[in-house]
Amino acid sequence: MYDEVTLKLNADPLILSALREDISSEDVSTNCVMPQKKQGEVELICKEDGIICGLGVFKRVFELLDENTEFEFYVNDGDKVKKGQLMAKIRGDIKVLLSGERTALNYLQRMSGIATYTNETASILKDSKLKLLDTRKTTPNNRLFEKYAVRIGGGNNHRYNLSDGVMLKDNHIAAAGGVKKAIEMAREYAPFVRKIEVEVENLDMVKEAVLAGADIIMLDNMSHEQMKEAINIIDKKAEIEVSGNVTRENIKKLIDLGVDYVSSGALTHSAPILDISLKNLHQI
Repeated sequence: MYDEVTLKLNADPLILSALREDISSEDVSTNCVMPQKKQGEVELICKEDGIICGLGVFKRVFELLDENTEFEFYVNDGDKVKKGQLMAKIRGDIKVLLSGERTALNYLQRMSGIATYTNETASILKDSKLKLLDTRKTTPNNRLFEKYAVRIGGGNNHRYNLSDGVMLKDNHIAAAGGVKKAIEMAREYAPFVRKIEVEVENLDMVKEAVLAGADIIMLDNMSHEQMKEAINIIDKKAEIEVSGNVTRENIKKLIDLGVDYVSSGALTHSAPILDISLKNLHQI
């Protein structure tokens, strides 16, 4: 679960923005049926099997609306949950419970879906040394939450943003005038503590990247046979990452290559939500 400092410093502005998106002036429906403040309780129910993730963010949504909201959780982030399972009870002002419901569930369902998909994908690699990475293909303003969900699901985070590391992709290489030139310019500009990763699409680019001293070489959208040839060319002179349309359904075929990393944008851009509901609201 996110610690309190991380939530307040980084997540609170994003959560508040999401709440403002959903409540631009007032919650008309809630104000119709609940003209006065009354205390209530509602249950958090899982509607399908999966990995739960985002309970701290879920909780924070209601706390930002009313810090007196109370929670009784029966699960923790990373737990396997079952269809029909009672995961929590939330008590507080019924207006708050109703107004925060959709935003809180949106975060929890999305993050749990990513954690579940990642867990299913990572389990395929459990007997190998291949490390599963995410990418920057995240929902705008939700990267903080989605990359956290990948970790909870058993995956690893690639760079968080453009400031994290040097990764020379096709357009960087084109702008620089070639693989060798791009690596040379990166090595001259970047601090010495940063590795230089370069994305290659054919064997000629692989050879050039090796000769230029790239620290990590990403084999992008290559055939299985091309990747095997590339690995022989690299010959342990650099770490190797494989990427390009990697999904839960096809990742198993990469295990025999013996590379270091596999990155998959599908972990964040293609994971379905985990169906979760708030049910049985009643006054107390």
